[in-house]
Amino acid sequence: MSESSFEKTNFGWQLGQWQQQVQEWWELQTAPNIPNIKFPSWLASPIWWTIAQAIFWVILGLLAIWAIWQVWQLCRFYIHNFKKRNKTTDGSTQTIIKDVSVAEWLLRSQKLQQQGKYRQACRCLYMALLQRLNDAGIAVHQPSRTDGEYLQLIQQLPQPVPYETVLAIHEQLYFGNMEASASTFEQCQQAYQQIKD
Repeated sequence: MSESSFEKTNFGWQLGQWQQQVQEWWELQTAPNIPNIKFPSWLASPIWWTIAQAIFWVILGLLAIWAIWQVWQLCRFYIHNFKKRNKTTDGSTQTIIKDVSVAEWLLRSQKLQQQGKYRQACRCLYMALLQRLNDAGIAVHQPSRTDGEYLQLIQQLPQPVPYETVLAIHEQLYFGNMEASASTFEQCQQAYQQIKD
């Protein structure tokens, strides 16, 4: 091959050279301009290095203790709620409900009605109804049971309408937009008295 057959330059090579120059220029423009800092010689001492390591491990240990404490608090909260929800298995919640008789709920209802606390008075009639159902063995009290579940259970009764009225008023007062008034209480009380008869 003769010397004239070799290329002395080509476009690809020139493009590569130009890219390299641009890249080097960019690196030079964006490189941090940090002066050469010299630290005092006493900072290079092994004693300071040991102190720095000790401080680091103490801080890390304190952070670990704090994280464990936070996890423990969270777990305690969930354990407490879990125990509270599952209290019915040992019967303790059952006895609390049975300690308040139907007559006591009715008495509370009357006192609250006289004070003009119609919402709470209706709630007492509702609790008296649930206690009646529990005492009769129709619907054993369970804290997790909803009004809808009680409605299904009372459908087997000969006259479920008064039960439905008390349950509906309770649901509207506590989960709806209904305002408690004297007429609301009267309606709830009339329905409850139909149950008694």
